Amino acid sequence: MSERAALRVRLSRLAREVAKFGAVGGLGLLVNMAAFNLLRHTTEIPVVRASLLATVIAILFNYVGFRYFTYRDRDKSGRTKELTLFLLFSAVGLVIENGVLYVATYGFGWDSPLQSNFFKFFGIAVATLFRFWSYRTWVFRALPAREAVQTAESFLEQRTEQPDRVGS
Repeated sequence: MSERAALRVRLSRLAREVAKFGAVGGLGLLVNMAAFNLLRHTTEIPVVRASLLATVIAILFNYVGFRYFTYRDRDKSGRTKELTLFLLFSAVGLVIENGVLYVATYGFGWDSPLQSNFFKFFGIAVATLFRFWSYRTWVFRALPAREAVQTAESFLEQRTEQPDRVGS
């Protein structure tokens, strides 16, 4: 394969990964914002605490989406390590996301519902850049090429040993 073709394949894979990450993240954004606004308007919980709770709910939702949709083809051998790293990097994202809201609310006094939603959304956007990098680099690691080939070969061998039964 030429260098140009290899680059095209890598860019295509990255584009698919970004699209899947965006789909899960988009749904997570809806979960996060819905929980935030529900908590903000139906309880007496302060704005940043409501945001923290909403972020935790979205983190749990996103883990399931990332593990079973976006990164389902990635290494699954170290689930405890994966979950620990996911929670660690999610906590950093939580601090980034809610730090933006905290500064806007308590630093500048911007705490109307519209302002809170804007800075919650802006914090999510900033934290998403960090999360994408950290999840793909450290949490949901790609299988080494040799292992991927061996896995594919063993799958194909199993398929040839068990022919399809048409009409049985």
